[in-house]
Amino acid sequence: QVQLVESGGGLVQAGGSLRLSCAASGRTFSSYAIGWFRQAPGKEREFVATINLSGVSAYYGDSVKGRFTISRDNAKNTVYLQMNSLKREDTALYYCAAREYGRSTRATMYGSWGQGTQVTVSS
Repeated sequence: QVQLVESGGGLVQAGGSLRLSCAASGRTFSSYAIGWFRQAPGKEREFVATINLSGVSAYYGDSVKGRFTISRDNAKNTVYLQMNSLKREDTALYYCAAREYGRSTRATMYGSWGQGTQVTVSS
């Protein structure tokens, strides 16, 4: 298992940007695909983005496509989520998650989760 810690959340005005980080412990970080998910109060957990082992391939949820970018630095055991053109509806608790080998858009396919970082977008 890999341990994950998210950071970078905060309060931002609509139209602004934030960069979330997901720091992982363990020497086999490059064996894990990483996903970002979010959950707003009263709503189900939503897929945001996922990236493969090498960082070459990424996939995004429809609601963030074109605004968010996921990337990873395996030398630093860290995955990033650059969020631009933020909207009020992006307000949520953002989680990163890890699964061995291939990426997935399904939360149930991930075995390791961080505690989450709160993103609040004001109008």
